[in-house]
Parts: sequence; C-alpha cells; structure tokens
Amino acid sequence: MKITREKLHKFTPAQVIVFYYFLAIGFSFLLLNLPGVYNPGVKVSFIDSLFTAVSAVSVTGLTPISIGDTYSVFGLCMLMLVLQLGGIGIMSIGTFFWLLIRKRIGLRERQLIMVDHNQYSLAGVVQLIQQIVRIIVLIEVVGGIILTIYIMRFYDSFSEALLNGMFLSVSATTNAGFDITGVSLKPYFDDYFVQTVIMILIVLGAIGFPVLVEVKSYFSKKVPNFRFSLFTKITTVTFGFLLIWGALLIFILESFHSFKGMAWHEKIFASLFHSVSARSAGLTTYDITNFSDATDIFISSLMFIGASPSSVGGGIRTTTFAIAVLFLINFARGNNVINIFKREIKLIDVYRSYAVILLAAVMVMTALLILLITEPTIPVIPLLFEITSAFGTCGMSLDITSELSSFGKVIIMILMFIGRVGLISFLYTLGGKTNKRPYSYPKERVIIG
Repeated sequence: MKITREKLHKFTPAQVIVFYYFLAIGFSFLLLNLPGVYNPGVKVSFIDSLFTAVSAVSVTGLTPISIGDTYSVFGLCMLMLVLQLGGIGIMSIGTFFWLLIRKRIGLRERQLIMVDHNQYSLAGVVQLIQQIVRIIVLIEVVGGIILTIYIMRFYDSFSEALLNGMFLSVSATTNAGFDITGVSLKPYFDDYFVQTVIMILIVLGAIGFPVLVEVKSYFSKKVPNFRFSLFTKITTVTFGFLLIWGALLIFILESFHSFKGMAWHEKIFASLFHSVSARSAGLTTYDITNFSDATDIFISSLMFIGASPSSVGGGIRTTTFAIAVLFLINFARGNNVINIFKREIKLIDVYRSYAVILLAAVMVMTALLILLITEPTIPVIPLLFEITSAFGTCGMSLDITSELSSFGKVIIMILMFIGRVGLISFLYTLGGKTNKRPYSYPKERVIIG
C-alpha cells in the first residue's frame, strides 16, 4: 500500500515519527548491503543484516556478527552514517538537510521535530536542531582527533588509526556501543586516558541535547540573566546520582568477586566505566560475563532506566525515574504534589512517568516470558540482561546475541526499536488521535492499598 503525503497528514505526529523510523531501518538495511560493504568472502544472513540495521538505527550496539571482521572500510563508513542518523535523530538530520537546501520548515515539520525531541512548544525547535547537530558533530570530531592522535602508536598507518579513532568517537558519542576490535575496549583496561575520553563522550551523548544547548548558552554569555531550566537541573542531578550510585554498587558487589586481586585504581575505573556505559553505551573494558548474578541484575536496572530524554539513549529515561521516586517520597510524607528547585511538577507528568514505567515493565516481562519459551537453553539472567540492554538501547551482552533463534532476534529488534522511538511516542502511536469530550462524569473515590 502506497503511503502518500496526504495520507501522512491524517496520522498523528507520533505515528509519522514511527513511520519515518521504519523507513530509516529500510534505508539503513540497504546501505549496509551495498556492493563493497562486506569484506571479501563474507556473507551475512538476512535476519542478521536486518538485526544490525535495527541495532544501528536505534544506536544499541547488539549484534550477532563481528563488526570488524564483517565490514570493509567502506562498510564501516556506512555504519557510521547510520549511527549519525539514529543518534542525532531522523527529524534532526532531515531538518538540517532542509536548512542546507534552504527549504522552508513548515508547521507540520515543526510538530514532528517537537515530538521527536520530546519538546512541549513549537517555539525555537528549528534553532534547537541547528545547535544539536553542530554540538554533536563538534564533540565527535574533537573526540575523534584526540583518540586518533593518542592511538597512532598502536597502528601501522595513520589511516588505520584515524578509522579506529573516529569510529570509536562516533560510537561513544551516539552511545551505539559498536566496536571494530571484536573485544570492545578490553585492550584499554589499564589505559585510563582512553577510558576517561570515552566516558566523557558517552555522558555528553546521553545527558540530553537540551542540557548541552543550555550549557553552551550559559558559557557563551549571550543570553542576559540566563537560568537553567527545571529539566536540566533534574536531569543533571539524576544522571550524576545514578552514575555515582552505579559505580559504588558495582565496586562493592565485585570487590569480593571478579575484582578480587585487582589494584584499587583498577577497581575504581572498572566500576566507574561500566556504570557510565551501562546507561546506554554498551562499551566494556572488562569481560562482564565474569560479573556476579547480583551485578548483572543491577546493571539490568541501570539499562532499564537508560539515558536522558532527547538524547541518543533509550530506556524509561532519567526524568521518568526521578519524578516517580520524588512522588513516592512526597506521597509517603503526606504530600500530593512534587516541589523541587522552587518549582511544582505538573500532575500530568507524574501520570506519564508511571504509565511509562508500567508499560516498560510489562514489555520486559512479556519479552522475558517469550524468550524463556523460544530460547530454552539460555539461562534467565542473561536473557533479562539482553532484554533490558535492547530496551535501554545499551548494547551490553553476556555473549548470547548470536545464540538467539530468529524469533528471539525479532523480539530483541522490537525492543530496540521501541527503546529508540520512546515509549511516549509508542503509546501515542497506539492511541491515535483523541477527541476531547465536552462533558465529564462525577468523580468518586476508590479504595486503594
């Protein structure tokens, strides 16, 4: 069935965004199957090629194939292009291209940008996109130059170092988690400079585009009496808390397990890096299959929460987690509202937060039950780890991706897609257009608890 521009106008913005991401997957699948993309003699099945395309568009990083052994230099360049498309966002790339060719950005396009980036106002969305693209590309280029210069000593030629440095920078900034070494960042376990650069790139990609734009505005001094938004304050505090809490708990759990015998600084960096990466990046400096079951479950919870809204990451998002926790704390104190940073959170955002958490939990549990049936040889914890990694668009795996059946891979692809599109957009896609009733029913209390 042919979908015309007129038919698209009948859809809600959320439905159009989901449709565009489907198109992006098809486009990425074609790009990753162009002549010369694979190394000589390499053949990849349809399901594995589609899986990689979905993983790249959703910037997840889960893959049943070895990226370095499968793709040629041309193929890796195509993969980086897809990562940009998925990381920065369909509407961001499209809008930036429209601006380059001086196409007018209409009301419908602005609505799509607003939905794609979880904005509540049409005002300034085009300028936001311009700043997002410029900031992300600048971060990737600077990160790529630093890494290239530093790792040149490990390679025989500058071109090889440049390819590895730029690919690693793009993969880290977009939180994609793809690597071309076949062993992620394990060769840099003792190299704290590389780890620090990668962690900075991951955080810059995952903390949220609006936060980066506001930080840029703050330091540029171009806006008089500039004040950070409530979103930036909540996001930054929550992101920092989860990062520190994650590192601390991984350190405690593994100090008497797989980290036993390590030097104190090795434990600290291993804990810190995997706390940062577990939020949505998926890169590892250590064989995480050695982690205890307790650590695997905890990292699964970090991946379930994911990154910040309007970022390269997935999951339920940091603000959703923060609002849910803040409401529980206030409710336990007898308060029905959330006051933070001298602002009151609207009740609709509390509803949205709990709706997202409930739907996400149902999706994860449903996927787990299905995979327990279709993948009977794989234990429950690795399956849960894989599911939350897909939903959080993280990409960490306990080495079971290639063992999944074709049906199991389809389930993981669906989770990666929903994790990238966002649960709010996914809910609105299912709900369609709503008509407001001109009346309301009498209210009545219901006994709860």
